[in-house]
Amino acid sequence: MTITTINPATEETLAEYPELSASQIEDVLRDTDAAFDEWRRVELGDRAEHLRALGAKLRERETEYAELMTREMGKPLAQAVSEVQKCASVCDYYAENAADFLADIEIESDASRSFVTYQPLGVVLAIMPWNFPFWQVMRFAAPTLTAGNTGILKHAPNVTGCALALEELFSAAGYPDNVFRTLVVDVPAVDAVIRDPRIKAVTLTGSNRAGEAVASAAGASIKKTVLELGGSDPAVILADADLAAAAAACTTSRLLNAGQSCIAAKRLIVVDEVRDEFEARLVERMSQAVVGDPTDSNTTVGPLARADLRDNLHRQVSESVANGARVLLGGELPDPPGYFYPATLLADVGPGMPAYEEELFGPVASIIPVSDETEALRVANDTIYGLSASVYTRDVERGQQIAAELLDAGACFVNSYPRSDPRLPFGGIKQSGYGRELSPFGIREFVNVKTVWVA
Repeated sequence: MTITTINPATEETLAEYPELSASQIEDVLRDTDAAFDEWRRVELGDRAEHLRALGAKLRERETEYAELMTREMGKPLAQAVSEVQKCASVCDYYAENAADFLADIEIESDASRSFVTYQPLGVVLAIMPWNFPFWQVMRFAAPTLTAGNTGILKHAPNVTGCALALEELFSAAGYPDNVFRTLVVDVPAVDAVIRDPRIKAVTLTGSNRAGEAVASAAGASIKKTVLELGGSDPAVILADADLAAAAAACTTSRLLNAGQSCIAAKRLIVVDEVRDEFEARLVERMSQAVVGDPTDSNTTVGPLARADLRDNLHRQVSESVANGARVLLGGELPDPPGYFYPATLLADVGPGMPAYEEELFGPVASIIPVSDETEALRVANDTIYGLSASVYTRDVERGQQIAAELLDAGACFVNSYPRSDPRLPFGGIKQSGYGRELSPFGIREFVNVKTVWVA
């Protein structure tokens, strides 16, 4: 069996990769498990130095890696360069702070001494998606390996070139052999890997269906999991919002990475008092998007990553329109080649429509009309998802209260579009998953929080 990668902008075949055999998968499991026994004994300061070297190597090769991402999944080149730079920043962050985050904690008790220490678990399996093919991996690998674990990456098949480049990157940065490995396999082979006793924990970023399968397999073996799943994130536009700024932020959030982002404003919930003006401003903003060749510096929206993704997105748009949504912009399939989709804006979106109920993973925004703030917050929380949310208002104190207390999501933003930051925890609630990446919380997900009690 082989895995084929395709350029989504041209539909040309890029490469074919043979899937690993059962014996080759066994070799990877054996070798990463053996490497853990040595890597865990490396001083934390030395592991941090490896991480600094990794960040330096990312900066040195940023153009090479960005071009690879653009070829494999269609990300506009400038956005791909930014992604590599962000990967380097997460290396810097954990190299600087890991010792503090993992320091022993002294706790008074009836012992002569009692303390908590953080110890690595072993081999951690990462099942990663294609939409941010370097960033998704690095935000797992930087803290997890620095904590003393070893890692195995099972990447999305359409970015297999990125997966192999990442394995080579760790080697080039001086990491010991088998501390980080890539499995070139497709979905059917993953269940057995999760259940293998040498895998001690699993992290997944992906669909809800994938999350159910991974959690079930890991749960059957009593293994820790972290899941970052889908999102249909609300942006609440209140009557006193700066509409120009809100339209600009929502456009950026919706069109970045061709809208292929879990943490992005997808449902724009607008109070009636300002809806007409906001719609007009958003049409003006979104109509400026340049959809096309992702290697062209003028392009702001590249293709979707696969044909099936583009077809499903168009189904969601078409069914929403058939059920009463109005198309203010876009909504029509372009001619081939390439898996392109226009910047699209739907208005009058309501319950029962895919644009209201489902995650739209592409450059499509949904405007949901509401009468007032109370209804806006109810609609914002009327979703199975809970990854991020945002609220736009000139009353910053009120915005902070809404974000902190009234929106159901793992991260809430006031007068800004959602984003991830190495310094802040990232993750969701409800059907958007559980566990946290990044920040001090992220590096403590895959460790044994061990109590030591001395008589």
